[in-house]
Amino acid sequence: MVSEADEGGLDLFQEPADYYEPEKQATSASHQLLSGKQLNVRLVGHNPLWGHFLWNAGRTISAYLEEKSEELVNGKTVLELGAGAGLPSLVCALNGASQVVVTDYPDAELIENLRYNIDHCDLLPQPRTIVAEGYLWGAPVEELMKHLSNEKGFDTLILADLLFNHSEHEKLVKTVQLTLKKSAASRAYVFFTPYRPWLLEKDLAFFDLARESGFTVTKTFEKIMDKVMFEEDPGDELLRRTVYGYELSWTS
Repeated sequence: MVSEADEGGLDLFQEPADYYEPEKQATSASHQLLSGKQLNVRLVGHNPLWGHFLWNAGRTISAYLEEKSEELVNGKTVLELGAGAGLPSLVCALNGASQVVVTDYPDAELIENLRYNIDHCDLLPQPRTIVAEGYLWGAPVEELMKHLSNEKGFDTLILADLLFNHSEHEKLVKTVQLTLKKSAASRAYVFFTPYRPWLLEKDLAFFDLARESGFTVTKTFEKIMDKVMFEEDPGDELLRRTVYGYELSWTS
């Protein structure tokens, strides 16, 4: 057996110093409110669930909800799914929502980051009307409903840039069924960009499933962004710059 001395003190089981990639540090992003103030959020350094980006649909739906806050947000209960940094939820809390529950996959880093953004948002009024929870799409919703004064559901749901995850469409629709209040005024707002244009039909299949599950689907919004998020990606650039917005409501 070769001794450590014979190997010049080399530990054969010690990885080289550069064996592991350095952990990526958290970054930040800002969003300008209608007031001109900047709302800053922290993004996780890197995450396989894509929480390290502030997506175009998240920015766009934030502006949309703020512009229409008197109608869509003020006094309403709000649930966001797959929130990332939680920008739309923070905007709703700033614009008079009675209660906001912001969720993402129950990954410790993602949920800690959401709570960090809540705790460090000096613009939020006191007492805070926004909480963060981990939630797995399609799972029971009791932990979300406990934040409501009643258990009839949320007035407003936010789904921003989630449709690329085609295998999860059924679970997403099930969650909307379980959480959207059965009221004529309740809405789920689904904003997305086809970052992979050749899969647009698969993105849109979500709405077919929603119709089959008891919802009326209405296209309400379309905006072409100034730039694409990922310049090197393939596919139709115009589609990759476009944010589409749809509403889901209960079919009477």
